[in-house]
Amino acid sequence: MAAPAPLAVKLGNPAHLLPLSWRATVQSWLAEDTPSFDWGGFVVGEEEREARLLGKAAGVLAGQPFVDEIFKQLDCTVEWHLPEGASFDPVKHVATVRGKARHLLLGERVALNTLARCSGIATKSRRFLDTARAAGFKGIIAGTRKTTPGFRLVEKYGMIVGGIDAHRNDLSSMVMLKDNHVWSTGSITAAVEAVRSVAGFSLRIDVEVQSEEEADEAIGAGADIVMLDNLEGDALHATSTRLKERWAGKRTFLIETSGGIEEGNLVSRLSDDIDILSTSAVHQSVQHIDFSLKLVPPPKKA
Repeated sequence: MAAPAPLAVKLGNPAHLLPLSWRATVQSWLAEDTPSFDWGGFVVGEEEREARLLGKAAGVLAGQPFVDEIFKQLDCTVEWHLPEGASFDPVKHVATVRGKARHLLLGERVALNTLARCSGIATKSRRFLDTARAAGFKGIIAGTRKTTPGFRLVEKYGMIVGGIDAHRNDLSSMVMLKDNHVWSTGSITAAVEAVRSVAGFSLRIDVEVQSEEEADEAIGAGADIVMLDNLEGDALHATSTRLKERWAGKRTFLIETSGGIEEGNLVSRLSDDIDILSTSAVHQSVQHIDFSLKLVPPPKKA
């Protein structure tokens, strides 16, 4: 197995992954949070103020482009004191935001919520990756498509900043055939043949299987990836080894392990014959990283 790829944040700016359309999403977040009168804004007014963005729990910083855009739409500026993907300990002054007091507070909760979730996902992702690398695993650690509707871009972005693979972004990004597809067509072979006829050569086909027999059928039908779903322990490793040995020189494919993977059992699912480990534990029910935004009080009048 080849050496693991370096973190994306070391090779480029993750913000350059984002489509232009996401800025409209930010606008909708702000509209949701202030659909009518800004009562608090009436209290603070529009004097120019400075605010400190503080990281109050240890974590990996992720979500800068979203915070930048939130405050940009409110005519505020953000000066970051840490790069995207950096680890920090509390309490850390991660950024300074400048603008009109009312505008700073209009963006406060939207920015904090987004940053907290994105950083939480990046932190958990980095922890999973570090654990796997420490165990000698050189394959891919990936998230899943079990993301929050309307917030997928933020969550997938957090996975990438954390250093893992975001897996398929949507139903159009890659073909994944699960039990419902197989039952609908009658067999794994029929399902693979049907989807290959329309997906063509440019999309990989990932087939979820429940047994070694099903894995053999999927590989024989031309699957690019075989997902050994909920197979654990000795059964997982013996099956993956036999599959690699049996099909060596005949078919090229990857083996993915998934289902029920948490930090506590992560290492037990790893081996040289496993190419991909995918888990929703890095983004579902993840602990958010606590941030706060504090306005700097104006100088006291003499």
